[in-house]
Amino acid sequence: MVTFFHHLVSINAIRVPQKCALRFKQQDFSYLQLNHETNRFAAGIAGLGLTRHDRVGVFLPKTPGNVFSLFGTSAAGGVFVPINPVLKAPQVQHILNDCDVKILVTSSDRLKILAEVLDDCQALEHIILTDKLPENWQGQATLHLFNALTEDTTPSPPVTDQDMAAILYTSGSTGKPKGVVLSHRNLVCGAHSVSSYLENCQEDVILALLPLSFDYGLSQLTTAFFVGATAVLMDFLLPNDVVKAVERYSVSGLAAVPPLWQQLLKANWPEETGKKLRYFTNSGGVMPGVTLEKLRHTFPNASPYLMYGLTEAFRSTYLPPELIEKKPGSMGKAIPNAEVMVVRPDGTECEPEEPGELVHRGPHVSLGYWNAPEKTAERFKPVPKPVNGLVLTEMSVYSGDTVKKDSDGFLYFVGRKDEMIKTSGYRVSPSEIEEACYQASDEVAEVIATSVADPELGQAIVVFVALKQPESMDEGSLLTKCKKNLPNFMHPKYLEIRESLPRNPNGKVDRALLAQQAKENYSHE
Repeated sequence: MVTFFHHLVSINAIRVPQKCALRFKQQDFSYLQLNHETNRFAAGIAGLGLTRHDRVGVFLPKTPGNVFSLFGTSAAGGVFVPINPVLKAPQVQHILNDCDVKILVTSSDRLKILAEVLDDCQALEHIILTDKLPENWQGQATLHLFNALTEDTTPSPPVTDQDMAAILYTSGSTGKPKGVVLSHRNLVCGAHSVSSYLENCQEDVILALLPLSFDYGLSQLTTAFFVGATAVLMDFLLPNDVVKAVERYSVSGLAAVPPLWQQLLKANWPEETGKKLRYFTNSGGVMPGVTLEKLRHTFPNASPYLMYGLTEAFRSTYLPPELIEKKPGSMGKAIPNAEVMVVRPDGTECEPEEPGELVHRGPHVSLGYWNAPEKTAERFKPVPKPVNGLVLTEMSVYSGDTVKKDSDGFLYFVGRKDEMIKTSGYRVSPSEIEEACYQASDEVAEVIATSVADPELGQAIVVFVALKQPESMDEGSLLTKCKKNLPNFMHPKYLEIRESLPRNPNGKVDRALLAQQAKENYSHE
């Protein structure tokens, strides 16, 4: 019985010990080997003093060591915190401090990038490096080699499936990213639900392209391991590299977000290679109809699964492939073992074609945001339809997304209630971009970030700036300064310097007007 996250590996080590679980370049790991590495890492971090619920940050590209760390942390009773490998030092520092990471797993090159901020991470006691130790280390944390951890200490595993298993960081509408706390039950139930409607089996080979810090990216591992299939690790570089990987590994399942699908369609897909896929999935944004048709032509034997999800509840809806033509543009209905409702502000359920907020209930609903009671209270609320006589309150998650359902109960995305930007598959807070601009130069007086539709990115970031001293710098130099402290997916595509920013009757900068002007000047709709 799969109860805990790491059971996804350990049970298959008994059921199908020699079956290939993980592939990475020239390396293959059977489930037996993967379980051994998981247990070895668990014992190693227990020897460093890890106790139940302690946080372990993993700042690595998609490598076997990354996977060993995630599942090993689970087996040791800790909470793994996967950190997107494209983040810069300030974003990593925020995550480490926000959830008091005790142990960080990274590599020597990434340690150099983080060196200037790690001493400000007061809870960090140990750093485990996957490759080599630096010659001169002046930091406060103790360094260890991944393959030299002692294995004498017995880990203290989680007690119930409601124990914390992971914290995934996602951007909010204001402020810095917040940590979504996931239980073992959340992760296991998610794997069960997704693998059931995708009809995954041991023969599947799933190519993991997306970051493991995404719930969607992590799902490629959990769905594969839930059924004893094979996961192939790959960091996306060039579209043709994906073509080669599909051919080399006989990939049957591929997941991506709309901007990534756009890039993959630019590759040269030989007819026989395209026929290898059994299915492909889309989440992280609406799939344009033209893109979907091109994908179906490129992968003629593949069933398309259009999905909607949010980190706070893992995955919420999917549209069965056989209904693509019948329900064009639909997000589908609830995934197995979940209920999805469309509600009015007062919590009552909307009628067909009436827009309302999507609300998700069931075992996928996470444990809230880490150390953020006010933000948690905004999104996690009692189920809108309580059962009379039930004393204890069941919690649901309010998505912040406006949707509507048709007369058959199929859902359609309408828009977001907040100002979040969805670019390259990432949710980006405008305030994060604005803060980076303020930090880039003392000459910045006011800044507003918004977005416009973009065929490649989904949404492109547009920044309007007013300077303290007009003409003290040009747009190109300011953009270069802003990019230094932002990962690539947060880079503004357009930056416009103005003498002043427009204001509404209350004297505040008129975001709505600037958003409209951005749409008029830069949108590709």
